Amino acid sequence: MGWFRRHRSGAPSEQAGSGLTPPPLPQPFQALSDFAFRPASAFAAAGPSLAPSSVPVKRNLVRRLFARLPFKYRVMVLVPAVGALGTIVSLFTMMIYYTVTFPHPLSMRSKERAPVIRILARDGSVLAERGAAADYMPLDLLPRHVQGAVVATEDRRFYDHYGLDPIGLVRAFFTNLRAGRFAQGGSTLTQQLAKNLFLTPDRTLSRKVEELGLALWLELRLSKADILELYLNRVYFGGGAYGIEAASQRYFDKSAREMTIAEAALIAGLLKAPSKYSPAASPGAARARSRIVLAKMLEAGVITPEDERKALEERIVFHEPKSQKDTTGIEYAIDFVLERLPPLLGGGHAEVVVETTLDANLQRRANDIVRQALLKQGDALGVSQAAVAVLDTDGGIRALVGGRNYAESQFNRAVKARRQPGSAFKPFVYLAALETGLTPDSITHDLPLSIDGWAPRNDNGQYVGEITLRRALAQSVNTVAVRLNQSIGRGRTVTAAHRLGVKSELRDDASLPLGTSEVTLLEMTGAYGVFSNGGTAIEPHAIRRVRMSSGRVLFARDVPRTAQIIDPLVVGAMNDMLNAALVSGTGKRAGIANHPAAGKTGTTQDFRDAWFIGYTSHLTGGVWIGNDNGKAMNRAMGGGLPADIWRQIMDVAHDGKAPLALPGTMRQMPSPASSQGLGIAEPQISSVPGRPVQPASRTPRVDRIIETLPWLSGDAVAGDAATAPTPAAVPGATIAANGRIKVLPPQPVMPAERIGEDFIAKALAESEAADATQVAEDQPAKRERPRGMMSLGGWW
Repeated sequence: MGWFRRHRSGAPSEQAGSGLTPPPLPQPFQALSDFAFRPASAFAAAGPSLAPSSVPVKRNLVRRLFARLPFKYRVMVLVPAVGALGTIVSLFTMMIYYTVTFPHPLSMRSKERAPVIRILARDGSVLAERGAAADYMPLDLLPRHVQGAVVATEDRRFYDHYGLDPIGLVRAFFTNLRAGRFAQGGSTLTQQLAKNLFLTPDRTLSRKVEELGLALWLELRLSKADILELYLNRVYFGGGAYGIEAASQRYFDKSAREMTIAEAALIAGLLKAPSKYSPAASPGAARARSRIVLAKMLEAGVITPEDERKALEERIVFHEPKSQKDTTGIEYAIDFVLERLPPLLGGGHAEVVVETTLDANLQRRANDIVRQALLKQGDALGVSQAAVAVLDTDGGIRALVGGRNYAESQFNRAVKARRQPGSAFKPFVYLAALETGLTPDSITHDLPLSIDGWAPRNDNGQYVGEITLRRALAQSVNTVAVRLNQSIGRGRTVTAAHRLGVKSELRDDASLPLGTSEVTLLEMTGAYGVFSNGGTAIEPHAIRRVRMSSGRVLFARDVPRTAQIIDPLVVGAMNDMLNAALVSGTGKRAGIANHPAAGKTGTTQDFRDAWFIGYTSHLTGGVWIGNDNGKAMNRAMGGGLPADIWRQIMDVAHDGKAPLALPGTMRQMPSPASSQGLGIAEPQISSVPGRPVQPASRTPRVDRIIETLPWLSGDAVAGDAATAPTPAAVPGATIAANGRIKVLPPQPVMPAERIGEDFIAKALAESEAADATQVAEDQPAKRERPRGMMSLGGWW
């Protein structure tokens, strides 16, 4: 325990030198400190003693020698001297200013407590209150291993520097340089305390300079013990716990005075990232982090090897707070809000009010729906967990369910779990394909294919030959998605997904269209939300504004961006195809009455994950079901239980809302719930986002109204100016009253559902013959089938 013999802690006090005594200040700093804090009476009493002394005899000799130096050498001597003098004067001025402006830091021990956080729903009702301060904990009452765990982890050289740690700054610089990102900070405990006590959370150069000055001021005013005590009683440990005592009560239901070495290591590990290493949400990550802290404590001499061994063997029991026993289903959403608060709060306040986008009623109803669905069908399907996210058109989170029971597990699966989305990822492939000039009626082939020895197959083991993109997406045909991705270039799909808001790393391989890369439910729901709002970029968020009870605003979310990231015509085409998935495809069970909707199912290999993500012009919702351990379910598919949960939640969310057509839709069919018994399909058409649906008049046959996509010539590329096709270029086309081209439904002769080898061989032969055909330059341009066995049907 040599570390404690070197740094014995004493009772903190306002008197210099009490408690943990730092090494003596360097002479310039000591002189500056004595002068800065010298009483005014001392200056008056000094009188003539402050008068300049007599000029030394050798002064003229030095002046003559300096004058004989060449000009450049004189500059080399004067510039550093002037710089040093300016620095000393600036420091002196800063110390005087801080002394006059700020109260003594120790006077804030009892007055400034941790903030009480009141969280409000979007309608202003109170969702929860968190962060009530625990008792202030003097340093001399804390076990030495608790103090040592924090110092060894956050600021190893705390007792060897004077608020600024040049060695730590240089080490952090090179660490970040090697990592290519901001991987390590260089702030000392004193700097963190200065920021917490006096500064706002703004990340600017001027604020950083002020932080450095305040850190030096604190070191001059306080002992090391006082600094450490203030820090431990104000720092945020996650879960609404501010201060070491509140954290100990929050996670272990005991006083910080009773914490063991293992518990102290776990608490100290939270400081790096409270939400990431929270023992309530991620117990595995918390234990792994505590092992790193124990190693640092051993290296610093805080504990012995025997202490480390016992701590590693100790079984830590986490406390279940009373709030976790709440059955209203709001806790996952509250945790999400709290985890994003610390960067917004710049120190303690009497009360902080957080205005959110959450819908209290929808949140509770969504939680009940998930709980009841798993209670009724979970055992039969082998499903133990589910997650839900509901967003409005600008990304505001209306409801967030992270699991079936918060009391059993605080891990938020909607935000933190990365799972394979399966076919729910396919819309990004089709989006990229439409942006190259294809349309929902373009024809491709559903045929077997092999890529580098990998042969994707359809879920039903069947192949239908020629098929439109609309039908292929609605029926979730695997071979078409893979073939499309290969034809347009795999990088386009990755780019499209990232552009819509998917932040997870995506493996750019042939299996990407089948959803083999892991993503989170929240980011996938946000990406689908771009289709819902007409192609505008969004960022999922839950906090609208943070203010003090007095009304002073600490944070306000910027006005929603209106950056158009998808062409409106392409949005309409995507909505048309994804609407077909609910009308006639794998998502039939997700149809909601009277509201045009669109969406996509997703089921992964071996039935380990099942998804449904869908939307209307009002809201976007995502549902995931599965097991935390990755165990396969009993043939649970995205079009089953996830679609049922989605429909029930969206029925609640749309109660009292007027039906709106999907933005830019070319053709919208009513959902099964609203068209049963009609005998014919009744299109609902709107090319303006948010315009109420106007049902078309019934006719014996339903025509398709096609909003043309960019017409690419043989030499055109995506993004070139588009020229619309004339009616003469489209067989059987006429001009509708609104100026659009009206085309009768094509009547292709589709092959049987089960096709033989003769048909496949014939199709392959035709494709090879088409690829070999050459068109003479003096002949009219004629569109041919591009490679990949894709031809264009309909009006193309």
